[in-house]
Amino acid sequence: MFYRRKVILALLQLFDGQLEKIRLQKLLFLFTKQQQKAEYDFVPYKFGCYSYSANADLTAMTSKGMLAEDTKTFSKIDNTDYLKTLKEADRKLVQQIKLLYGKMDTKTLTKHTYVNFPYWATKSEIASKILNQEELNKVITNIPSSNKTILFTIGYEGISLEEYLNRLLKNDVKILIDVRNNPLSMKFGFSKSLLKKYCESLGIQYMHFPDVGIQSEQRQELNTQSDYDKLFAVYRKNNLTKTIPTQNIILDLLKEHKRIALTCFEANICQCHRKHLAESIEHLPGFNYEIKHI
Repeated sequence: MFYRRKVILALLQLFDGQLEKIRLQKLLFLFTKQQQKAEYDFVPYKFGCYSYSANADLTAMTSKGMLAEDTKTFSKIDNTDYLKTLKEADRKLVQQIKLLYGKMDTKTLTKHTYVNFPYWATKSEIASKILNQEELNKVITNIPSSNKTILFTIGYEGISLEEYLNRLLKNDVKILIDVRNNPLSMKFGFSKSLLKKYCESLGIQYMHFPDVGIQSEQRQELNTQSDYDKLFAVYRKNNLTKTIPTQNIILDLLKEHKRIALTCFEANICQCHRKHLAESIEHLPGFNYEIKHI
């Protein structure tokens, strides 16, 4: 079993085996905020801090019969002592979470996270109902906003779905443009349908332009930077010269929405075709903007 799932089960165990879904997310968030390396990352969502990855783990454990779920709660249904399976530091931390927040109901706990971690309340639908004006103003000032026109690029290699989405949110990206030829991924959340769903749940439009991607069979035996450079030389000659209409569509989107991002897999921009695509768009007539890799 994944260690991160044991953390969830131990947390449920300490709370008599059952927690409201919103309360569980908040407690898990507070737990991870005190870890040296967080088991889960979180995004600002309609009720505050939320982890899509944690919810996927909860759903998986429910399907395996380890948890029971109803509309409002998750319940631990086996008798295993998961607290004993945690690292000592995490075991103490889970117990501390119970001591500090165990008596807070969902509303009080939600307000606590909003006040102390205002960025994660910036998408909340209920902030104005539970915060006073001063507290709400603090949340509002944490909403990322910029009028500067920038063409961003971003890769998802080596980061969680939530960290990836936070990079988009914190840079006020309006449209994510997937430039993979084949937008499938073994990594949670990054196949086309799920990525579109998660982006749009946070107010980021998703679009896919497969014709500016590189076909998977061309991406074999890439062991050195020289291998990548040879691939991209072919890409610039055979693809970018033939996809000018699509590049102009992307440029028009940039002009209209000001902050868009090209996305693919690689973390290293020098090993991803999105760098060369961005530079090709940069040389189109009417491009007078910044390119930024995030």
